Amino acid sequence: MEITIVIVSYQAKYFLEQTLRSAIEAVEGLDCEIIVVDNNSGDGTAAWVRERFGQQVRLIENKHNVGFGRANNQAIAQARGRYTLILNPDTIVTRSCLQSCCQWMASHPECGAIGVHMIDGDGHFLPESKRAFPTPWVSFCKIFGLSRLFPRSRWLAKYHLRYLDEREPHAVDILSGAFMFCRTSLLQQVGGFDEDFFMYGEDIDLSYRLVKAGYQNWYVPASIVHYKGESTRKESMRYVKVFYEAMLIFYRKHFPRYRAVFYPVIKLGVWMRQSLAMARRALGVPASGSKPQASPGQWVVLSRHAQEVARQCHIERYSTCIPASGETQVIVDDGSYSYGHIVQLIDSKARRGLHWHIYSSRNGIVISPKMQQP
Repeated sequence: MEITIVIVSYQAKYFLEQTLRSAIEAVEGLDCEIIVVDNNSGDGTAAWVRERFGQQVRLIENKHNVGFGRANNQAIAQARGRYTLILNPDTIVTRSCLQSCCQWMASHPECGAIGVHMIDGDGHFLPESKRAFPTPWVSFCKIFGLSRLFPRSRWLAKYHLRYLDEREPHAVDILSGAFMFCRTSLLQQVGGFDEDFFMYGEDIDLSYRLVKAGYQNWYVPASIVHYKGESTRKESMRYVKVFYEAMLIFYRKHFPRYRAVFYPVIKLGVWMRQSLAMARRALGVPASGSKPQASPGQWVVLSRHAQEVARQCHIERYSTCIPASGETQVIVDDGSYSYGHIVQLIDSKARRGLHWHIYSSRNGIVISPKMQQP
């Protein structure tokens, strides 16, 4: 078997269906398997997957939320593919992406895992696609905002490696857990994810252990869409607390000699970030990563049945061509375009003010970067 795709899901039913349909399209004709681990979503996800995908997907149902790492390990232990793809349930993957990863692995025996060019739902590059090891200096620059102030500096902005061309392949340190294409034998050899991490940090730890095992991690510029967990606000107090607690676990494990110096720095960083989040909330200031609420602008419907899709979406006036400028909302019908074509459109036409939504022809709903799951 060529590829095992592992998807851990928690309360992301409609995003998950889109991810599964894109994955099934991507592996058509290949000897592959797809395993979904549902972490007790409580929203009917397991029954939904059984009803809609049947034998196309192997389902593991957990009775409670065991965390990202442990849930992935349940599937990794059963993986039969030469390669295992760890994939988030809010992504759109393409055949060309998987082909690029397989070809890169075959021609680079020193490569243990691959990350790719991830774009958000509006086509903007996600910098966590490639990162450096969070050494004390790299972490200090991130915690205290130096990497954001000097994003192209090789000295101050190593965390996201923004000075590396996003359209070129590079050997990098850290890959994102939203898409990690790994050699299955190596993944099982190193024991999969460290289950001490419940959420955040597992991908950093695994990437570090793959390199310690003598392999390289590579960034390959093949594009996927990653909605980036829209329910998680990066400036929230909860995110700050959970993320930096994960960093403390990482340092206790891999850099114990820095404990006396680095722990107080981490604690200070957490206190500063939480204080900033509290101040923003008290003053009603939007988080730095949030988007302003703009007027909808003009609508574009891309579909062989544009009139029907517009009617279903309650849109009275629309165009069928994407303008070169201006605030524009684009609805693309997944019944008229393949997911590979949709990702290509979002990637190639990204610009300021252009917002993408995917009409799910099977469900009659719109999958949007800002949608709230029921």
